[in-house]
Amino acid sequence: MTAFKTPAKTTIDSLPTPESREQVKTTTTNPLPAPDSRERVKEFMQQLQDKICDALVQLDGNGTFQEDKWDREEGGGGRSRVMSEGTVFEQGGVNFSEVWGKHLPPSILKQRPEAAGHGFFATGTSMVLHPRSPYIPTVHLNYRYFEAGPVWWFGGGADLTPYYPFAEDAKNFHSQFKQACDAHHPEYYPVFKHWCDEYFYLKHRQEMRGVGGLFFDYQDGTGKLYRGPHQDSPAALYSEKVGSLEPRSWEELFAFIQDCGAAFIPAYVPIVERRRGIEYGEHERNFQLYRRGRYVEFNLVYDRGTIFGLQTNGRTESILMSLPPLVRWEYGYEPQPNTPEAKLYETFLKPQDWANWNPATSENM
Repeated sequence: MTAFKTPAKTTIDSLPTPESREQVKTTTTNPLPAPDSRERVKEFMQQLQDKICDALVQLDGNGTFQEDKWDREEGGGGRSRVMSEGTVFEQGGVNFSEVWGKHLPPSILKQRPEAAGHGFFATGTSMVLHPRSPYIPTVHLNYRYFEAGPVWWFGGGADLTPYYPFAEDAKNFHSQFKQACDAHHPEYYPVFKHWCDEYFYLKHRQEMRGVGGLFFDYQDGTGKLYRGPHQDSPAALYSEKVGSLEPRSWEELFAFIQDCGAAFIPAYVPIVERRRGIEYGEHERNFQLYRRGRYVEFNLVYDRGTIFGLQTNGRTESILMSLPPLVRWEYGYEPQPNTPEAKLYETFLKPQDWANWNPATSENM
């Protein structure tokens, strides 16, 4: 593992050749991807990794990323960058990967059976940051692109997991991503915000992981926005009300993904700058470690990126990079009434209209 200095290069010379555009035209009605779609998305994902890493090194002031380049035997590879024992970030990882092969994982075939029999290509950038201070939220980001024969889509999003409740932080995070969405379609943010609340939910705990953000998947420019499994959820019901959108091209969706990626730094950096100087003690630290346990539970039980990575024989170290360095569980924990910890459970782990939060009209927030 070497210190991160300059972007590493990966090769796609051995990629399976994409099916001809004429063949794709006869097997699908969705807009066609650009002829150089794979290379362009790969380049964007690498640039996103670079920009985020540069911003985080500057923000931390002391920590640096160590880069580990890896190859996947079945096809592809990536570069994993990890920061440990920084001033702000106890541990954080920003990963880029591109994988390809002939055999689709079961999680993809279950959702899109029409991809069966085709070689696949997938690329993406993912990030999880675990700050040292309990007053700075953990944050997650993931953007990805997938192709298999006539099937292609973009997916991803970002979400915030605070340990102590600050409504202005949740508002800043949501507002930046709402702005990115609104530049492309007025219904993106409402659907994808609801979908995020639905996705980052621990069913066995009956609570959200954090204050949400954006989540979307299987976006190919056709049909309705919600493509999740719960047809009676708020995201599904809202999407049903909106109905099928007008067809959007590959270029339009790629531009949307790029703007979402650019929204991360202004969404998160101001939060860190506001909270990094707040003093904390053993009580706050223990609560942070306890709540990190929820993060572990979600990522090992529900997270689709983890499942996809393991099913496609991805690099285990990179896949499990999202787990925090320290964590604790406590049997039967209940927060004391009228405490910040109780406020987190009572308000911040339930869906809220954070983008429109107003301190002048909001009580107990």
